[in-house]
Amino acid sequence: MSLLTNGEIITVFERFKAQNPEPKPELNYYSPFTLLVAVVLSAQTTDKSVNKVTEILFKRADTPEKLMNLSQDEVISIIKPIGLSQAKSKNILGLSRMLCEEFNGVVPSTREELMKLSGVGRKTANVVLNVAFGQHTMPVDTHLFRICPKIGLSEGGSVEAVEKSLVERIPDEYMEHAHHWLILHGRYVCTAKKPLCETCIINDLCRHNENG
Repeated sequence: MSLLTNGEIITVFERFKAQNPEPKPELNYYSPFTLLVAVVLSAQTTDKSVNKVTEILFKRADTPEKLMNLSQDEVISIIKPIGLSQAKSKNILGLSRMLCEEFNGVVPSTREELMKLSGVGRKTANVVLNVAFGQHTMPVDTHLFRICPKIGLSEGGSVEAVEKSLVERIPDEYMEHAHHWLILHGRYVCTAKKPLCETCIINDLCRHNENG
């Protein structure tokens, strides 16, 4: 399967831009800290379900100082509906404590520092850097890992290889919103079970269809 040309990549993102000029994360947040917590909580669950529990959680604790003062049992009672509540409660309490003790309560703006925090991997760090700080990072979740090679936007058999390929190939002018467009495309159009190829706005460019 061949890769899209530079001109075709520009066409893909111009179409995404025309359809949705200012895509927004589907997780609710209002500060770098609440974004960080929401992303950590979103592992292996839906944004919609996370939004339900963070609405309650952030009324109780919307800063690392407030959150670290909650007990693990209190946190678990709030986030239990999204699953993995033992591990997730431990992670958000741990990262809150580390933010207070090592970063003066401020979410850091480098990948290396973010990945020191409990429960924060490369994808989570990239989301925070992109959404909260406007950095041109490329968080590769299951949607991007599945659809980007299929479309012909990237190559690579690992998450980091796909990330590297996307960062190298997508023009900088689209990088602010690129991962949002791609996540939404994977979530609602290029779905795993029944992709909506007939109504897809990049159907004519998608490399998955080149032999069809």
